[in-house]
Amino acid sequence: MKSSLISLTVGSAITLIAGAVSAGTLDTVKSKGFLQCGSNTSLAGFGQPDPQGNWKGLDVDFCRAVASAIFNDPTKVKFTPLAAKDRFTALQSGEIDALVRNTTWTLSRDTTLGAFFGAVNYYDGQGFLVRKSMNIKSALELNGATVCVQQGTTTELNLTDYFRANKITYKPVVFAGSDETLKAYDSGRCDAYTTDASGLYAERLKLTKPEDNAVLPEIISKEPLGPAVRQGDDQWANIIRWTHYAMVTAEEQGVTTANVDEMLKSTNPDIKRLLGTEGKFGEGLGLKNDWAYQIIKNVGNYGESFERNVGAGSQLKIARGQNGLWSKGGLQYAPPIR
Repeated sequence: MKSSLISLTVGSAITLIAGAVSAGTLDTVKSKGFLQCGSNTSLAGFGQPDPQGNWKGLDVDFCRAVASAIFNDPTKVKFTPLAAKDRFTALQSGEIDALVRNTTWTLSRDTTLGAFFGAVNYYDGQGFLVRKSMNIKSALELNGATVCVQQGTTTELNLTDYFRANKITYKPVVFAGSDETLKAYDSGRCDAYTTDASGLYAERLKLTKPEDNAVLPEIISKEPLGPAVRQGDDQWANIIRWTHYAMVTAEEQGVTTANVDEMLKSTNPDIKRLLGTEGKFGEGLGLKNDWAYQIIKNVGNYGESFERNVGAGSQLKIARGQNGLWSKGGLQYAPPIR
């Protein structure tokens, strides 16, 4: 036993510490009485406080859904605004319980940062924003351009890969925060601004003259965005994963905030299992059996959240596209609750 302990490498010790921090996250959250969510600082449609200080967005809805599943109360969540470069440190240290900040799921983040990505709540891809006055119709016309990009993101690497693969040159202009990156583009310091396509539509609204700027058609990467938690706590990871799947399943079954109470009378076995009127599926998560009912009642299904935050009912007007249900040509697909 002694020799085994002595032989622990520094890397193993770090893994053990990370596991200890994350062990029993559900119990920790319950004892605090609230969920601590790491969020974006100000990305319209995903995570942003309004003038009254109320947080809104697709990622914000997800955090409120988790709080609903645990506490039957969507207000029992606090938000920690995080710059991209700080987000994984905050997760690793235990400063936040979950990172829900339009973060791309990658192999290196799975294997070297101690993160576990439970699901993809938004399928995205990187694009470019340019001034219409440049009369550029394709990113391939950006040879020699200056490009504003945020530090500490997968965006930097994708940008390098794209220009190298297409044998064209560019000059990166790098900033630590998204706000200063966008301001630099707006002031004319860069010919183009790059980030996830969803972010381009959101950030364009902040420009001095949004209508003078256009998003180019190319999508140069795969950016599966989703919530992340620390590795080593399977129960907590399951709660995060199945919160998203419950919202998707609710949309599949036509269960909404408006009709969920009526749906409690449904004889459809899929709906009965979803809402907890049949089976004890909540118990397997360490939650009450009406956990999904609480999510839908307080926050809504996935489609409702999408539409009001980034879809037709929002300023962004983003089409469902690949974020549509699998049954309608999209990628959103939930394993069965059974």
